[in-house]
Amino acid sequence: MMEDSRIIDLYFERSEEAITQTALKYGRLCRSIAMNITGSYEDAQECENDTYVAAWNAIPPTRPNLFSAFLSRIARNIALNRYEYNKAGKRNHQFDLVLEELEECLASSYSVEDTYITGEVAGMINAFLEKLKTETRVMFVRRYYYADSVKEIAGRLAVSESKVKTTLFRVRQDLKEYLEARGVQV
Repeated sequence: MMEDSRIIDLYFERSEEAITQTALKYGRLCRSIAMNITGSYEDAQECENDTYVAAWNAIPPTRPNLFSAFLSRIARNIALNRYEYNKAGKRNHQFDLVLEELEECLASSYSVEDTYITGEVAGMINAFLEKLKTETRVMFVRRYYYADSVKEIAGRLAVSESKVKTTLFRVRQDLKEYLEARGVQV
């Protein structure tokens, strides 16, 4: 597989080979993220293709430091937009469950101050996650960023599903206490 730096150079050269190489190396990742959020294979494929278009439009001028994270973020945002669009017509119970799990940890009201507060809370959550053991942090990120199922996380980490569920429950409780101690209304 081609190195990320070379793929990014292809984008700067405006070579269509950049899209081909991106799809070969990261297509499965982008599709997986979109599938976990939308719950639809067709929507996941469209989100994957939209991710390549968005990457094409962003590079240049952007030169991502971590290409996989750059693409993951784009794919996730596109899938979230698709999920919102589809939400009225049908529900993705797995992703709804992920959102419900986190609901108890995060403030639910929206105000004018939220743009600033969101950035502050994101920083607090990042600081909280940095203090976790690697395995626990991986569980949290896989569940609440990539929307992986408990079963997928357990398989990836070679632990029981009950361990994943218990760990996530405790981390959500700890996160809630952590945020409340820093003045975030939950």
